[in-house]
Amino acid sequence: MNRLIVIAVMALAVAIIGYRYFQSTNKPETGPPLAQVSVPELAGEAKSGESLFNQNCASCHGENAAGQDGIAPPLIHRIYEPNHHGDASFFRAAKQGVRAHHWRFGNMPPVEGVSEDDVAKIVVYVRTLQRANGIF
Repeated sequence: MNRLIVIAVMALAVAIIGYRYFQSTNKPETGPPLAQVSVPELAGEAKSGESLFNQNCASCHGENAAGQDGIAPPLIHRIYEPNHHGDASFFRAAKQGVRAHHWRFGNMPPVEGVSEDDVAKIVVYVRTLQRANGIF
């Protein structure tokens, strides 16, 4: 009887480990958007910021900062309005990364290779999208 219990426990442990391994190695590289984003006509720094965002941020935060289910949050969301996450928070996030605190996507690593000037343009782009979508 004890031998059957040991075998059953071992089989259950193998199944759990296998399931977790399968789940961790088969995460989607992209997910559906988490927000609907209306994109206004972009010009100047907002247009430059769009290009920089697409190069450095969109792989996680999605097209037009709409987020990606299972990957990263939308930046076009009231949580990121300027009075809650000021512009300085974007600079810190790019430079130092962010410990998860509003969402369950995990920690954000620092973004390698973006200058402060690049981040400033990205912020202009994100704030332009936010305003166009009623986030002030």
